[in-house]
Amino acid sequence: MFNSLKSPIFLKSTSNAEFQLQKLHEIEPKLNPEGKALIQQDIKFLEYGIAGEKNVAFELKNSGMPMYILHDIYLTDGDLSAQIDYMVFTRKLCFVIECKNLFGNIEINSAGDFIRSMSVGGKIRKEGIYSPITQNERHLQVIKKVKTESRNNFLTKFLTERYFDSFYHSVVVLANPRTILNAKYAKKEVKQKVIRADQLIAYIKEANSQSKESNSSDNNMKEWADSFLQLHKEQTCDYTAKYEKYYIANQTSTVASDSVQTAAETTKEITPKSVLYRVSEEKIEDTEIFKELKAYRLKKSREENIKPYYIFNDAQLKELISKMPATGNELLLIPGFGEKKVTQYGPAILSILERYRKQ
Repeated sequence: MFNSLKSPIFLKSTSNAEFQLQKLHEIEPKLNPEGKALIQQDIKFLEYGIAGEKNVAFELKNSGMPMYILHDIYLTDGDLSAQIDYMVFTRKLCFVIECKNLFGNIEINSAGDFIRSMSVGGKIRKEGIYSPITQNERHLQVIKKVKTESRNNFLTKFLTERYFDSFYHSVVVLANPRTILNAKYAKKEVKQKVIRADQLIAYIKEANSQSKESNSSDNNMKEWADSFLQLHKEQTCDYTAKYEKYYIANQTSTVASDSVQTAAETTKEITPKSVLYRVSEEKIEDTEIFKELKAYRLKKSREENIKPYYIFNDAQLKELISKMPATGNELLLIPGFGEKKVTQYGPAILSILERYRKQ
């Protein structure tokens, strides 16, 4: 049978995390300082995760292999559930991918424990983390149970369960290119399940070449992927519930008047570096520095084909103007600015801030 598929196709490319991130950005301005600190930390973790998944998507899109891909699949069976980052269906195998965008270096010891090392204050701090291999193995068990129970008769149920391990491979992908993986003491079966993002396509090709299963046709491969797309369930989580107690109550005009007076009195004590562009919420959008930073954000978002708030949102923009960071380290102190953002966008942002600092 003639097969025409030569490149990867995403049957599902959307992510629940991106929807969640959008919701958090929407409610962030409505929270008090304590709530903002909490939500900004949650936003940072979400952005790390999304960035890691995009690194994996990039590798898959540029694989040049015939495959069908499902991103962010949620399966349930009674009390069991699994949120799977990627399911990649090739002519022979399905790869169940758990994506980890971890900071620091990862060591896997002979017992299979995952240990992260990070530099904190000039000292190396080590901490154990939950094994992503164990996490993904549990995903596989849910997949096996859901797929088996979806079969219509005893024979197909038996065959699905009997040959499941021959067709489904678990792999953990470390998506942060700066992460160093040290697995020299890990057992062979553990080493084979943890790779870096830039090794993913070679891993898929090697696994397919070693598989003794016969090649599937284009139609069979798509039907295989579609069967899981039909089993996918949309999550109905309320992402805003945990922040409800931090919402700012409606303030009376008297309180607002007091706040203006307090702000005016406090301004006298602010250091000159911050004073220049510490303006009221009503006026800050009209300043030239706000407009220039916003224009830069829009330009970069169009160049990279991403949402502007992925670069920085309005709350972070105002924080930039308020704090006026002068170095990369100071920029890291702005909520929402991690190492990757500072490396990618920091020089241009600091250059804009420096021009206005000198005015």
